[in-house]
Amino acid sequence: MTAQYNKPIPVPQQESDEYWEKAKQGELWLRKCNSCGNAYFYPRDISPCCFSKDTSWIKASGKGSLYTYAIAHRPPHPGFAQDAPYVVALVELEEGPRFPTNIVMDDPTPEKLQIGMPLEVTFEVITEAITLPKFKPA
Repeated sequence: MTAQYNKPIPVPQQESDEYWEKAKQGELWLRKCNSCGNAYFYPRDISPCCFSKDTSWIKASGKGSLYTYAIAHRPPHPGFAQDAPYVVALVELEEGPRFPTNIVMDDPTPEKLQIGMPLEVTFEVITEAITLPKFKPA
């Protein structure tokens, strides 16, 4: 666990509790609509695809590809200052959803990042309740 985590922290809600519990175990889980068959993120009880309430949890592979990214040199919050430059990205998961995250790597330069590059999930424990999924080159 990070000793002094001074960045904004996600606030779990009842419909996302399962997601946060699985992240603490080092697993990435998604919601899936049983009516239309689409997996989606952010976890919520009603499918954003067809508004069905017939949803379930699925374990994601933790693999995906870089859909888009930005390298942040000027952080939007003081807590991110020590991390700059860092990569904010959308990862297209094998299961379909696009996942907002950070790319974790030693040298976040455009030469090292390629749209479509394979990525895999890694986890950062930040509090007893919150473990953040992030992605690194596969």
